[in-house]
Amino acid sequence: MQPVLQILLAGGIMLAIAVVFGIILVICSNVFAVRRDERIDRVESLLAKSNCGGCGKAGCAQFAEALVKGEVKLSDCRATPAANKQKIAEILGGGDIGEETVAVVHCNGGDACYNKYDYQGYGDCASCEMLAGGVKACPVGCIGKKTCVNVCPYGAVSVGDEGYSAVDKEKCVSCGVCIQNCPKNLISRIPKSAKVYIACSNHGKGKDVMELCKHGCIGCGICEKTCPEGAIAMKDGLPEIDYSKCVGCLKCVEKCPRKCIKEH
Repeated sequence: MQPVLQILLAGGIMLAIAVVFGIILVICSNVFAVRRDERIDRVESLLAKSNCGGCGKAGCAQFAEALVKGEVKLSDCRATPAANKQKIAEILGGGDIGEETVAVVHCNGGDACYNKYDYQGYGDCASCEMLAGGVKACPVGCIGKKTCVNVCPYGAVSVGDEGYSAVDKEKCVSCGVCIQNCPKNLISRIPKSAKVYIACSNHGKGKDVMELCKHGCIGCGICEKTCPEGAIAMKDGLPEIDYSKCVGCLKCVEKCPRKCIKEH
């Protein structure tokens, strides 16, 4: 019986030690636990949940945590509707929700822009760009091979019969994925309330632009002279629009001889 008692005693000691260590672990886990801010889950539930990465974070969960910690701004998220942003701001006790914006493509060349060669490769802008800077004679011309179309998580971008990309402002949530992926850097954000935008990115002289594209801006300055609100100014051969002054009269659209100012 003595060996049996010894085994039982050893087992009892080991069980007691395990219980003690278990109690210690529970106490330590409660004392040293990193408390998760309950606001994170509430904020995440109000985000767009598109996980588009436009804010610079891997997904909405990571953005929500960073937002609660004050590491990012609410306006960094473009995809979440303004109404939900307002609710998030209330949860966080304030925060700039930012102006609603949409993406636009600053090019309307497409088939009106001459080609340098006949491209027979894989139909993607990024791939085409690797061959002599793309097929288009204009160095900043839209290649039209649908990289932006393929990456848009909302189906807001398309390439029409004219051969250049365009954004449907009703579908666009301004996540920025197309902006990040355009190899020509032709896409940017403008206020959603904007009535017009510049559909050209070539800063070259008028004569040079005319040799490349039938729709390219020639820097004539008619739009600047026509605008009754002084909302357009020529800068380095291209017009820039001050949307804080623009009233959407569309006179610049009517007068542009190259039709590279588009109604939005």
